[in-house]
Amino acid sequence: MTPIVLVPGMLCTTEIFASQIAALWPYGSVTVASTLEGETIAEMAAAILAAAPPRFALAGISMGGFIELEIMRQAPERVIKLALLDTEARPDTPEQTAQRRALLAQVNTGNFEMLLAMAVPAIVHPAHQNDPALRETNVRMGLAVGIERWARQAEAVMARIDYRPHLPTISVPTLVLVGDSDTFTPPDRAEEMVAAIPGARLVVVPECGHASTIEQPDAVDRALVEWITH
Repeated sequence: MTPIVLVPGMLCTTEIFASQIAALWPYGSVTVASTLEGETIAEMAAAILAAAPPRFALAGISMGGFIELEIMRQAPERVIKLALLDTEARPDTPEQTAQRRALLAQVNTGNFEMLLAMAVPAIVHPAHQNDPALRETNVRMGLAVGIERWARQAEAVMARIDYRPHLPTISVPTLVLVGDSDTFTPPDRAEEMVAAIPGARLVVVPECGHASTIEQPDAVDRALVEWITH
């Protein structure tokens, strides 16, 4: 039985992995890491490593993927398997950083909940844009993280390094999964990682945006169970 550590994305709580926790539990104890400590991706990774079992399988989504790649840089010998969901190895572009800064400048306690609800169409597949459950989940997770901790996460993400040079050094079984309509970290970013990581396997989830674990939980569960059992 392999201990499994899951790393949430920005503005996400354990709820982002609700379905996956249940699906993976028969194959090993599942822990959802905290992304609330540390000012940088490197500090977040170090905090997760300090709390993690000696050796473990590692899966994460979006910002969680950046943290995973940093864990692979800091302590590759501790990771048995790797799953990168809806993420990329590239640093922020100047445009992405400018968008994040503009959003941070706009947000206050009076409009935070509304902005979380309004963000959903950009995060999910067009078919799921009006799904009330997805909207409620996004709002609930975002409010639990809060503006201050979100701002810290955003600063960490904007300052992250380019992980592409480190990808060829990854030598554990690796799954790279992406929604076919992910506009934040599109399928070509997943393909780029698969091409660089020796033996990595690509899964593209149909009718799915950036929030694969809650948008298409069954498909993600299937891919992760195959990953952990093979």
